[in-house]
Amino acid sequence: MQGFHVGEMPRQIDEKTRELLGNCETATIGHFLHGAFLAREILPVHHTKRIAGTAVTLKIAGMDSTLLHHIISKLRPGDVLVIDRCGDERHACWGGVMTHAADHQGIAGVVVDGPVTDVCEIDKLGFPIWGRGRSAITTKLLGIAGEFNVPVSVGNRSISPGDALLADESGVITLQPSEAKAVAECALEMQDAERKLLEKMRAGAILGEITGASAMVSAQL
Repeated sequence: MQGFHVGEMPRQIDEKTRELLGNCETATIGHFLHGAFLAREILPVHHTKRIAGTAVTLKIAGMDSTLLHHIISKLRPGDVLVIDRCGDERHACWGGVMTHAADHQGIAGVVVDGPVTDVCEIDKLGFPIWGRGRSAITTKLLGIAGEFNVPVSVGNRSISPGDALLADESGVITLQPSEAKAVAECALEMQDAERKLLEKMRAGAILGEITGASAMVSAQL
């Protein structure tokens, strides 16, 4: 990676799909999808709300976060900034100042494949961010290189600008925009079925009998 590249902003997923996805739990989607998830080491840096939105991507390496400062004002409400740190786990590119800037833009949240800093300030603002732990060593404005809105690799998953993204306390997933609505509808049906299952359990039903697990085990005993 040499110099700077600033790509076009991607088309955002439609608001209805974003709303549907925002009502889904990532753990519910984990019942029927496996490859959509980012590495489980990417976690919320504090107790935060679930977010859903459109992936806007950034690739910055090592100590240089110049392009991050440049592009933050380009982000829109509903965007989720996804930052590929090119394997750097030492320098925090995200902290208090960036959180205030992102909050001012009204974006949905941020996912960093690396550490963050100023966690207390992030928590105080209540800004949704996922990352790989914390570091007090920060990036600098070196003016070397970076790429905006290009395909990136974050959490061992390839992400393109415009992908749909969902994140909560259990993990982060990305989906092709064309499949997001169907995935969300399937997850919401499962969540409704789970609510009905819990109602049966509260009424005295036994879990293994409801799910059929007990019958499967009994058949082999």
